[in-house]
Parts: sequence; structure tokens; C-alpha cells
Amino acid sequence: MRRRPRILVTGFSAFPGAPVNPTERLIAALEARRSEFHGPDRLTFAVLAVDYGRLPAALGELAKAVPHDIAIHFGLSAQARGFTLERYARNAFGPKPDNSGYLPAAGPICAGPERLPSTLPLERLHDLLVNHGLPVSWSDDAGGYLCNYLFYLSRSGLVPEFTPGMSGFIHVPPLVGDWEANTSAMALDVLVKGAALIIGHCADVWTKGKA
Repeated sequence: MRRRPRILVTGFSAFPGAPVNPTERLIAALEARRSEFHGPDRLTFAVLAVDYGRLPAALGELAKAVPHDIAIHFGLSAQARGFTLERYARNAFGPKPDNSGYLPAAGPICAGPERLPSTLPLERLHDLLVNHGLPVSWSDDAGGYLCNYLFYLSRSGLVPEFTPGMSGFIHVPPLVGDWEANTSAMALDVLVKGAALIIGHCADVWTKGKA
């Protein structure tokens, strides 16, 4: 068996069109429950700014503080149907500016693969969430915004200091009461329960060396 893993869990701040980001509240709730997690050796929670220019440096600083074995990234999607397991990061920028107003030129993120797969144990996570009665779905498109950009950075090695052995992205819907008329909205306690299960299972898979 391996040593217990060092895990990074991230969410995003609010952004235009989403004045409340459930993943920011998720990170705060998980931080408050830190003592309940026994699988990881080290557990880091971070809310990332919706800013293309700052994101690589933020990942680099997090990695310098703690070299992470696992990175689990959460982000908001109004189209998410429960915990949406993203299979692939795409090598492409989208058409929407970040919180600073910056919009990257259309085209690839870098001279690299067109897409990179998640290395989280997605099939097992899917079954785990289903077995606990939590909503879960699949996606092959992480979008064209900071979520996909973070996912690609996390998988590509573009940030030299940031090279987790296991990483991936999970989209979640808005929280109940945050957006009107969203039939997929999720209660915060449900979001926290699912995220905790995901963190614990990834830690277990890593420790047993069966990723």
C-alpha cells in the first residue's frame, strides 16, 4: 500500500452571471469539517479566482506549499444534473471573458493534445454516488470557460510545479434558492455529502494503489 495522499480540493469564486457560486460555499463547508477526513495525509481547500491570468500562478503557489498527489476540482454549471463527472479536458479557450474582463484569443490553450482524460476513478465514483442515492451524470465537455481551463492545466503539466498523479473535474448545479426555476438545484448538505464521499474514495483508491 502507498502512503496516505496529499489532496487538493478546489472551487471557484462567483463570476458574471453567477453571483453565488456553490463551489465557494462547498469549500467553506468542507473546511469546517476538516477534522472528519481521515483518509488523506494532507488536505488543502482553495477557492480560485475566475481569472485566466492568475490561475496558473495560484496552482503553482499551492503546489509549492504542498506537493499534491490528488487534485479534485469542482465548478458550477447551470446545465449540471447532479454531480457531473467530466471525462475530458479540452485544449481550447471559450468565448467568455473572466472576472477581470480578459478574454483569451480563440484557439488552443497550448501546443498539446486536443483533449486529456480525467484520472479520477470516475466509474467507481459514479457507482458510489448512485449507491448513496445522490444524483450523478456524465459529460465529455467541461465547457469553454475557467472550469475547462483549470481541468486542462491540472492534467497537462503546463504549470511545472503542479503535477498531481490523479486529477479531474466535477461540475455541480446551483444551490437551492440561489437561482430561480432551476429544477436540478442541490441543497448544500447534499453537495457536501457527495463531495466528502468523493474525497474519501479517491484517498482510498490512491492508498491502495488501485487507481
